[in-house]
Amino acid sequence: IRISMICDLCKTRKLRREFPSDTVTDTCDHAPLHCLRCVTKYVEKHQRCSQCPQEVKTSNPRYREYLETLENLFPKYTAPTATTENEPSTSLVGNETISVVMLGGDSTVVAYKPGMTIQDLKKFVQNRLGPAPLKQRLLYKEKELKTDLGTKLATLQDYAIQPFSTLHLIVVLYEINQSLDHAIFDLFWGYPSRGCDYLDASVLIYSGSALQGIVDYSSRGFIGVSHSGDVMDHKKRIGHHTISVQLKSLPSNINKLFFTLSAWNSPNISKYKNPSLRFFDAKEPNKQLCSDQMGHAAYSQAIIMCSLSKIDGIWKVFSLRTLSAGNANNYSPLQQTIGGIITQGLC
Repeated sequence: IRISMICDLCKTRKLRREFPSDTVTDTCDHAPLHCLRCVTKYVEKHQRCSQCPQEVKTSNPRYREYLETLENLFPKYTAPTATTENEPSTSLVGNETISVVMLGGDSTVVAYKPGMTIQDLKKFVQNRLGPAPLKQRLLYKEKELKTDLGTKLATLQDYAIQPFSTLHLIVVLYEINQSLDHAIFDLFWGYPSRGCDYLDASVLIYSGSALQGIVDYSSRGFIGVSHSGDVMDHKKRIGHHTISVQLKSLPSNINKLFFTLSAWNSPNISKYKNPSLRFFDAKEPNKQLCSDQMGHAAYSQAIIMCSLSKIDGIWKVFSLRTLSAGNANNYSPLQQTIGGIITQGLC
């Protein structure tokens, strides 16, 4: 699953990370639908927003941030230094490669060496995409890549990974220990630039690949799961839906919960700022255990923010950041997207 969108200006399909997470000024009253490259070129030439008449000087901090993001995404070529046999090369010219792709669309490419260890690959991925090696769950053909095989470090060759293969990366936000029973998932969003509007937080509950129930603002109960309803902070202009999960009360066959945010009135969620997630133990509400944020929600009606999945008897919170159609009035598209995630063995 790879998330992309088409820039309204250059009409080119690009990855989500190539678009700004917010408009170039706070007074722009529109979703950011032009890619970073188009916005920065337009500002440089016309000194205004590429989508509206708002003036934008080249000293504008957000414009400077866009330039820095582009520089990080597309660094200028430098001559490669010598590498060891198993160390990933940063020069890809003429090389066979493999791709590592996150569900949210972020990705990186690494030169292929059959003897490269999974440990070295995870370090490379950390440098490019951010997650620490212990937080990475790398999968190839629905099989998780372990760093060691008991007697030796595992390599790409051990998993029969071929050149130009695609590996999927799922980020483990938190691994829940046995003492934590009552977990709180706080899903929240910033108000649109004008007025107050709602997103809907829902949790879709599965046994394997079979949907067992849905908890949302109108159907707030499932054994072990409950929904807060609307909690709107007008002063801070932030809306919240909190979902409570009592792990030991869940039916024994339940092993996957998917937490989503979706738009009810709006055709997409691009006007809502920074859809986010906080996770904490109900006993210690001021002690945040993990968090995640999706800065740019693009054209989609919904985001699958994360999953709570039981793997080898341990509950883990995975960052998904997956865009989808569907909302609290029509869950079928969300079920289809989640079905694809489950089928690929991603969580």
